[in-house]
Amino acid sequence: MANKVTILGVGNVGATLAYTLVSNALVDQLVLVNRNRARAEGEAADLSHAASFTRRKTIVKAGGVDDTRGSDVVVIAASVVIEGSAPDRNAFAEGNLEIARSWVPPLAMASPDAVFVVVSNPVDVMTYIVSKLSGLASRQVIGTGTLIDSGRWRSLLSDHLQIHPDDVRAYILGEHGETQFPALSVAATGGERLDQGPLHEELFEQAKQAGVEVYRRKGYTNFAIAQATSLMIETILTDARRTLPTSVLLDNYFGVSDVCLSVPVIIGRRGVLRQLRPHLNESEIAKLHASADHVRQVIKRVFHP
Repeated sequence: MANKVTILGVGNVGATLAYTLVSNALVDQLVLVNRNRARAEGEAADLSHAASFTRRKTIVKAGGVDDTRGSDVVVIAASVVIEGSAPDRNAFAEGNLEIARSWVPPLAMASPDAVFVVVSNPVDVMTYIVSKLSGLASRQVIGTGTLIDSGRWRSLLSDHLQIHPDDVRAYILGEHGETQFPALSVAATGGERLDQGPLHEELFEQAKQAGVEVYRRKGYTNFAIAQATSLMIETILTDARRTLPTSVLLDNYFGVSDVCLSVPVIIGRRGVLRQLRPHLNESEIAKLHASADHVRQVIKRVFHP
């Protein structure tokens, strides 16, 4: 059965994601929606040419809301531009809220059964906003959250341990931002717990700052987040039911409710199938609550339904 994916916003991240989906032959139909229609048309044409070299023909087009009808996945990657070497993610909140107000309700009406994947920053705040503006079930709205941070941390841990990253079971949870934290109490490989010494905390700090360092050097991040988002989309389209740390709306999760944060969830065709509850220690639970408080403050500041 043919699948269809829509990407709202084809800047550095959206365009890279579109290329990743096409080059990996994951999508049958890809619709690019952008405030600058000419940019979307240019990207669609270029990607259509690229698709002729892949193992699966992808139909790529630029369009509006009507063209997105019946999408299986809708990606929210649109963002305002803020100048600066490495602006605070929360600085994007007001501008990206206005984009969401304009686009999310009609996109949700056009594809009421779609899973919405939120990439725009601040991603936990925007995931909450998209969930509320769309009127969709909470399982249908997932933010990329700390999936990318966890991937960076696993990569650093694998280099240190000399173990393939896929065999390192380690999550960074909470906010995709300053209050994120490593769930060291449940980090393991081959069933063997990782020690909770200073080295692994140091590697976490490196992972936490990795995106900022990339931003400072090239002015944006695109490859890693596109790959992470592509993994989420593939997991949804194939109903793979993988466990990924992504941002979702919480309801009494270790006492945290009505805020979006990253926790381990099982993802499939219908979106979030289950939120897992790892055995976090008291310190980690306290950090989860602190992360929730921080994100909730930003939501209260910018979002007035």
